Amino acid sequence: MTPAQDIQTHLAPGQRAVSHSLGTSANFSTSPSTAFSPSSIGGSLALANRAAPKQLKPFATQDIKILLLENVNQTGQDILRNQGYQVEALKTSLPEDQLIEKIRDVHVIGIRSKTKLNERVLSEAKNLLVIGCFCIGTNQVDLDYAAHHGIAVFNSPFANSRSVAELVIAEIISLARQLGDRSNEMHRGTWNKVSSKCWEIRGKTLGIVGYGHIGSQLSVLAEAMGMNVIYYDVVTLMALGTARQVPTLESLLGEADFVTLHVPDLPETRNMISTTQFQQMKTGSYLINASRGAVVDIPALVKAMRTGVVAGAALDVYPNEPAANGDYFTNSLNQWAEELRSLNNIILTPHIGGSTEEAQRAIGVEVGDALARYINQGVTLGSVNLPEVQLRSLTLDEPNHARVIYIHRNVPGVLRKVNEILGDHNVDKQISDSKGDLAYLMADISNVRFEEIKDIYESLEGLSSRVLTRVLY
Repeated sequence: MTPAQDIQTHLAPGQRAVSHSLGTSANFSTSPSTAFSPSSIGGSLALANRAAPKQLKPFATQDIKILLLENVNQTGQDILRNQGYQVEALKTSLPEDQLIEKIRDVHVIGIRSKTKLNERVLSEAKNLLVIGCFCIGTNQVDLDYAAHHGIAVFNSPFANSRSVAELVIAEIISLARQLGDRSNEMHRGTWNKVSSKCWEIRGKTLGIVGYGHIGSQLSVLAEAMGMNVIYYDVVTLMALGTARQVPTLESLLGEADFVTLHVPDLPETRNMISTTQFQQMKTGSYLINASRGAVVDIPALVKAMRTGVVAGAALDVYPNEPAANGDYFTNSLNQWAEELRSLNNIILTPHIGGSTEEAQRAIGVEVGDALARYINQGVTLGSVNLPEVQLRSLTLDEPNHARVIYIHRNVPGVLRKVNEILGDHNVDKQISDSKGDLAYLMADISNVRFEEIKDIYESLEGLSSRVLTRVLY
C-alpha cells in the first residue's frame, strides 16, 4: 500500500503554495487514518460487500501541523492526534501579532468565537489548508478571503443547539421569577420574599426570532412547559407542534411576553432590536439574546428597562467580548457595561450558551472528523465557504490511483483544460461543483506512476484559473 503524498513543486511568483517538510525524498506515511464513506439505506450491507478503503494522507502525517486555540474540547484534539498530526493546543486565543507568528507554519487551525481570522492574519498563512470553527458561528473568519485562497472552513451548526435552548428556558423562568435579583440579595444578607410581578410561564407567549436549529428546539421545549409559541423568520418554515409563524417582526413584538433572538450576525440583523422595536414590545415584556452581540442596541435596551417597557433581560453575547477570562467586562470594553450591570432583573452571562460538556464533546467530534476528512480525502461536505463535494473513498483494490483536487475560478473552459491534462489517464470518477465565482473539482485517476503525478500537478498549477491544487496518492 502506498499512502498518500501531497505533490509540491516550484511555483511561479505570486502563486500560493502549501508547503511541507518532505524535502527532495518521498517520505510515505504508514499511519492509519479514518476514511469517510457516505451513509445510505442498507449502508451496512453495502459496506460489507465493499473492498477495504485505501487510507489517504496528503503528506507525511508527522508533518501536518495543527494549532488549536481557545481550549478546544479533548475529543477534537484526540481525533486529530490519532491521525498522527502534530497538534498544539492552547487554552486561550492569541493577540493578533502572536497569532500571525503562529499561523505561518500551520496547515490547520482550530478556533472558537474569540479568535479573529481576518485578511491580515490569513494573508500570512502560506501553508494553511483548512480552518475548523469549533462553534456555530463563522463570522470571526473572513470567509471570502479564505475561499479565494483555497482555504476551506468548517463549523458545527447543530451540536450545541440543545444546550443553548435549555439555557434560554432557564433564563425565561429566572426572569419571570426575578431569581437573579433574589439570589443577589441573599448573597448580600437581605431576605426579600416578594411575589409582586413574579409570574408563571404557563400560558405566556414566547416569540422566537429566527426559527432555525436552536429556535425550533426551543419551540418544542417551551410548548411542553405550557407556553404559546410564535416565531418570525425571513423564510417560511414549517411549525413544530402548535407554534405559529407570524408575518413580521413588529407583529411578533406586539404579541410576545418573552422575545428571544436566534439570528446570525449579518448587516440586516445588526441593531435589529433598537429604540423602534422596544416601543413595539408589550409593556412589561422580557428580552433574551443568545445569538450575536450586535443584534441588540444595548443603550436602547438600558433605556427601555429604566422606563419599565422591558421588565427584564438576559444577555449571553455582546458587541465586544474579552479575549480571555478575567475582570474585563467594564466600560473600557463596552462604554455602557457598568450601566448595564447596574440594572435590576438582568441576567448577564459570558457567552456560555453552548458551553456544556455534552455540546463541546459533540462539537469536537463533528469538526474534528470534518477536518480529518478534508485533509485525508478532500471531502468538503459541511464547508461553509467552498462547494460541498465528495467522492467515495479509494480502496485497497485501487493501489495505483491518485486523487486530484483542483480549486479554481469558475470561468468557461476550465473543465476542458483539466480533462486535457488528465486525458492520458483513466478517470475512474470525477465530480465538480461551483459556489459563486469559485469551483471545486475532484477526480480519481488510475494506473498512474509517481513521475506522472508530478507532471499532472505541474500542468494544473500552470492553468490561469488555478486557486489551489492538491494531489493525494
